[in-house]
Amino acid sequence: MTQRIPSQGTTAARAAAGPDDRPPPARLAYDRHTWKEIAHLLANLPVALLGFTYVVTMLSTGFGLTVTVVGFPLLAAGLVGARQLGRMERARARALLGVRIEEPSRLRLRGGGGFFQRLWMQLKDPVGWRTVLYEFIRLPWGVLTFTVTLASLFVLWPVLPFIARGLANADRAMVRALLSPSDELERRIAELESDRGVVVDTAAADLRRIERDLHDGAQARLVNLAMGLGLAKEKVLEDPDAAAAMVEEAHGEVKLALQELRDLARGIHPAVLTDRGLDAALSSVASRCTVPVKVTVDLPQRPAAAIEGIAYFTVSELLQNVSKHSRATSASVDVWRTNTRLLIQVWDDGAGGASLDGGTGMKGLADRLDAVDGLFVLESPAGGPTTVTAELPWRDRSGAPG
Repeated sequence: MTQRIPSQGTTAARAAAGPDDRPPPARLAYDRHTWKEIAHLLANLPVALLGFTYVVTMLSTGFGLTVTVVGFPLLAAGLVGARQLGRMERARARALLGVRIEEPSRLRLRGGGGFFQRLWMQLKDPVGWRTVLYEFIRLPWGVLTFTVTLASLFVLWPVLPFIARGLANADRAMVRALLSPSDELERRIAELESDRGVVVDTAAADLRRIERDLHDGAQARLVNLAMGLGLAKEKVLEDPDAAAAMVEEAHGEVKLALQELRDLARGIHPAVLTDRGLDAALSSVASRCTVPVKVTVDLPQRPAAAIEGIAYFTVSELLQNVSKHSRATSASVDVWRTNTRLLIQVWDDGAGGASLDGGTGMKGLADRLDAVDGLFVLESPAGGPTTVTAELPWRDRSGAPG
């Protein structure tokens, strides 16, 4: 079983670029791709007439009535309608030209912003305005493609597949240029908003975990310690032996409380990671694993503190899963840099069968990596072995000791 969680910006870029929607090379024979292209070119004229009539009527009415109170709302409504025309054109290109373009994101009209803010967002909608431009230039192009294609059906039919391919490629270019989402920026904003929510939720969960650990662990022990010392103080004169026993018990409680505080501090951010970097920190984590772990870190320099911390906690969580769930006899951790990426691979020879929804925390790791444009790949067939590959963007550490 292989599960892959790529950063969404890469997926959107591939979909927008459309490298896999190219038709096969044109041939003299009339195959189904050629007939679809011919149908698209012949339909250009009536569709372009409909779109051109709509945008001219919408713009002339909207701009003409801007001197009144209804002009701008009519123009905003017209742009919403232009978006629907763009949706129809994308569907036609998808069906007849094989151009797969993602639908633009919806306008984020915040209800609390008031009528005028919503109106302004609709008026400056880049998707609607680019669709208006598309419908304007389509009318002369539709006349040209309709005329050339219809004439070629009777006069130049032996080479019509090549003519249709050239005209259809121009159509594909126009659709990609004017009807795609608003560049990668729009997608990137949506991804960052989603990633920000993941980061906020993760931070809140970490704070709740720290609060719970303090309340149930060290705080409870310190309360018992204070009560024990209070009783020992009362008995120090009456029963010195009992008071000494209570002090001895309190001393043990102090040791346990200090150990819990150390563990909690290590879970927040270990001192060895700050002082000595990933190699020493991961070796420390591996020494606490119940399975023998070989650690190999090959980094020319230390990455930024945030990336280093995410890498550390990713490996720490994965090795905890190895200890608890894998039933492995050996494991390995490899960390290295490739160009602008930091790569982590954790392998074990356990029973396998791990999944992102198996309750082992791997889904949370995938979300954390995705929030920083990372990648999380899980290969865990039944019977093992399990290999987890994590990828993080490399950022140089500035002004910190290496």
